[in-house]
Amino acid sequence: MENQSSKEAIVHLDKVSRVYMQGAVEVKAVDELSLTIRKGEFTVICGPSGSGKTTTLNMIGALDTPTHGTVELEGRFLNNLSRTQLSRLRRDRIGFVFQAYNLAPVLTAYENAEFVLALQGVPAAERRKRTMEALREVGLEGLEDRRPDEMSGGQQQRVAIARAICPRPAIVLADEPTANVDSHTAEAILILMEQLNKNDGVTFLFSTHDPMVMDRARRIITMRDGKVFDDSTKNP
Repeated sequence: MENQSSKEAIVHLDKVSRVYMQGAVEVKAVDELSLTIRKGEFTVICGPSGSGKTTTLNMIGALDTPTHGTVELEGRFLNNLSRTQLSRLRRDRIGFVFQAYNLAPVLTAYENAEFVLALQGVPAAERRKRTMEALREVGLEGLEDRRPDEMSGGQQQRVAIARAICPRPAIVLADEPTANVDSHTAEAILILMEQLNKNDGVTFLFSTHDPMVMDRARRIITMRDGKVFDDSTKNP
């Protein structure tokens, strides 16, 4: 494993564990996990249910806290940050794509995609430029005034991707992003993410069961029982 001080390292986990209590029983969802994700990677964390992949993604995204060990994002130790600092970090440096889309139902596609930029206080003209660019990139130009209930599942997931990339985050975390769409739509979404990765250098980290996602990943991290069972990189 490369040194965590590498300039290309966006995320580094050092001996991270996450322990839950189920009644009187201690359960380790993640067990002494060390891992580095580098700039520009298109990486999948896979494994059976209960392997720890979603918990790992949540700790990288500052949505959950390790019981032991440290998580770094761009050289910052997350355990040293306050709640306010973690909230800003999630807003500014991490893009999220969830299987349930998590769009605001009363907002249009444009307003959903723009939402984080508005929270950041980006000036209106710059917000519009970046939001429209993102919607064009995900193939939704002309649909910006539609609300989620007027869009297909695939279109909603494209809005979620636009929202994730608008703030130009260090990394996009995608938790089962193809789970709620058919295989044709899933393939289109994955092709889009690949293009964003190759053309714009967006770093993607997926948690998935989907073989289609794993086929397209260039690095596959397989987890079992909270540990890395295998970590392999495909030849370009």
